[in-house]
Amino acid sequence: MGRVRFRRLAIRQAGAINLIILLLLFVAVTVAGVALGRYSAERGVRVSPAALASVQTRLTETRESLDVALGELEVLRTQREVDKQALDMLRAEMAAERERTATIEESLSFYRSLMDSDGAKGLQLRKPELVRVGDGRIAYRFFVQQREREYDLLNGSLSVQIRGQQAAEQVEYTLAQLSEDFPDGSATLQFRYFQAVEGELLLPEGFNPSDIFLSVSIDKPRKAEVSEVYPWELQKRFVNLGQ
Repeated sequence: MGRVRFRRLAIRQAGAINLIILLLLFVAVTVAGVALGRYSAERGVRVSPAALASVQTRLTETRESLDVALGELEVLRTQREVDKQALDMLRAEMAAERERTATIEESLSFYRSLMDSDGAKGLQLRKPELVRVGDGRIAYRFFVQQREREYDLLNGSLSVQIRGQQAAEQVEYTLAQLSEDFPDGSATLQFRYFQAVEGELLLPEGFNPSDIFLSVSIDKPRKAEVSEVYPWELQKRFVNLGQ
């Protein structure tokens, strides 16, 4: 509806401007005629004083009409520029609204996947999120979750190893060796539905990671373990959680 309204307004304004241009052409022709009349009078052509006065009156009226027409043209030009700015603002608002909608849908999709009752039950890991943040640093986020009919409060730990090549050899680093945000050995877990472990790491010079190994051990209220190996894959940004 907004695009149609602005398009119709632009058409009306273009028509108005065309009419004013025609008026200006008419005024120009009239002024030329008056000038020609003056020239003829000065060259000795017999013209009555009344006719000259009438022409002078018409010339004054024509000049006034020209001033009005020029003023209206300037108003239309200004209004057209204002309408263009309003259209640009509307387009920007629509783009921002589409982005907000996409963010909400992404958050809803994430939480639905966490609470999906049709999926496998028990303790689970999700694919790690890895995002380059500059200066060679990588932001990470790991999700541990449980799917049960009754959600008990779980207590345990998460350990992470990163595998890859360095100096033509297969090597392995613990996350604690690469990240100041990750405690020695493992990160403490305490959650009912899910828990996210976040931080930043710095890869050693010459190290090319190939995969990342996550291992979760739950001690309470009952023992449980789960581990997964994921390929080392960077993404543009974290999944938006609506926070």
